[in-house]
Amino acid sequence: MDIASLNDLNRRELVYASLDLADASSAIFTALYRDEALKAASHADVLRMSGQAVSALAGLPVSIKDLLDVAGETTLAGSIVLRGHPPASADATVVARLRSAGAAIIGKTNMTEFAFSGIGINPHYGTPANPADPTRIPGGSSSGAAVSVAAGICVAAIGSDTGGSIRVPAALCGLVGFKPTMRRVPTAGTVPLSPTLDTLGPIARSVRDCALLDSLIADTPLKLSPLPLRGLRFAVPEDVVMDDIDDAVAHAFTAALSKLSAAGATLVEVPMKILAEAREINLFSPIEAYAWHRQLLAEAKNQYDHRVIQRMMVGADHTLDDLPALHAIRSGWIDHVCAMLAGYDAMLMPTVPIVAPRTDALLASDEAFFTANRLLLRNPSLINLLDGCALSLPCHRPGELPVGLMVAAPAMADARLLSIGLAIESIVVPGASR
Repeated sequence: MDIASLNDLNRRELVYASLDLADASSAIFTALYRDEALKAASHADVLRMSGQAVSALAGLPVSIKDLLDVAGETTLAGSIVLRGHPPASADATVVARLRSAGAAIIGKTNMTEFAFSGIGINPHYGTPANPADPTRIPGGSSSGAAVSVAAGICVAAIGSDTGGSIRVPAALCGLVGFKPTMRRVPTAGTVPLSPTLDTLGPIARSVRDCALLDSLIADTPLKLSPLPLRGLRFAVPEDVVMDDIDDAVAHAFTAALSKLSAAGATLVEVPMKILAEAREINLFSPIEAYAWHRQLLAEAKNQYDHRVIQRMMVGADHTLDDLPALHAIRSGWIDHVCAMLAGYDAMLMPTVPIVAPRTDALLASDEAFFTANRLLLRNPSLINLLDGCALSLPCHRPGELPVGLMVAAPAMADARLLSIGLAIESIVVPGASR
């Protein structure tokens, strides 16, 4: 469901249809807001019929990730350990902004427990099936968010992205995912993973729809300017991002680059060995997550997903006092990477180097799980460490497993990045309007 294509449709009928699909789905939602969503849809219909100006999102079905506060409810973040904890006293800022825009929020979406993996498996609430192939993972941690859009239930979803948790499921489900510059979208009213890196953003079917959602949830709306591809210069890193790439991703990525080159873009392979340093620097998530969960782990460790615990325990060897030194190292790394990108309009790389693995294979083996998780998060997490912004765009051929093309830029280049994304989308995304 592209938002523009729904302009003339009755909102209440759309939301009814979405709720019916949600009722029939498995493991996508952790909560549904039937009455509230229908009320928002009916209100939008009345305003539209009376000729009043409304938001383009008014009355349309949208989902929110389970780590966002809804007033009067306990926010579980895909866990069971938080059951019985105090309810939220207010909506998360992003949720309040969606309501103000008239969105019909139909429910909270399932996720990796506490957002701590790129796989999307949840032992407590089940794992949403990837609509492209139900035997495969949806990606995470915003698993239900992506599937709610890919399954045609919602026009858009709000997810979070600490190391790729918007872009990974978008790539594996054949959608567009946008990670804005972190500081642009307030995270107030969310269960944190890493306050240093946590970012909220949209998953939708097009760059334009992601830009619309961003304009509603960010502190300051962006102004997009149409850009021709001819004359744009893209850096294609030679190091790290292509390691362990599978044949399907390599083929789709190469084909996308060929299309962009034929359209007049300049592609330059750039040596970037500095990217290999990211793994040693980027310890913010385990350190900050362990500090937040330390007491809960002491009280109810057996209620956690054991895979999440293993990742959190990496932080047990550190304290929050280690963060200032890491921040200083990160700052220097960002400066070096930005200097290397001077003169380029954006970076291009595969969002992830593999297609979605089969769910049963990852459930059967922790080794396979962590190997896949490392590969899925590797490329997207580079942009989180960079404090940058990024889009994942589908670039596979129809009928093939989804593959994502990531377009990324340094901090606060969001408007230009989205404008570039519109131009790239028209060339590489199957079925995109020309």
